[in-house]
Amino acid sequence: MTKKEFTIAIASVGLAVTFAAVAFAQTTTTTDTTSSITTKITCVGTAVNTREQAIDAAMTTYTQSLNSAYSARATALQQAYTQTTLAAVKSAVKKAWADFNAAAKAARKTWQSSRNAAWTQYRKSAVACRAPAGTGDGVKSGLEASGQ
Repeated sequence: MTKKEFTIAIASVGLAVTFAAVAFAQTTTTTDTTSSITTKITCVGTAVNTREQAIDAAMTTYTQSLNSAYSARATALQQAYTQTTLAAVKSAVKKAWADFNAAAKAARKTWQSSRNAAWTQYRKSAVACRAPAGTGDGVKSGLEASGQ
């Protein structure tokens, strides 16, 4: 073997070792990255679940409050029409509707505040997960019921 051939053989072995190291490093990195992405996606899933539970509870409270407001209005209107004078009927009807509007407005504000708090917490949690773009569903927040 000549000196030139020996140099080429050594260079070839060195090159093969370098490529093997790079290939091994890529395999390890890919496995680590896949595991890391899975963990991040799970983290976002937990954040979504927490948000949805909070929104569900807030919607239940909202609908119960509205149901109570409607029941109270029905009772108040029923009582209003038991009055014997037109002035008393008008006054009682006006009060029934004013009380209903106030209760509905309060329920709506509570719902909107709770909904917004759930989405804000979700966004903070999702950012902390450091998941890849497009993992969360935050872009759909505009589809959430606003409370009429």
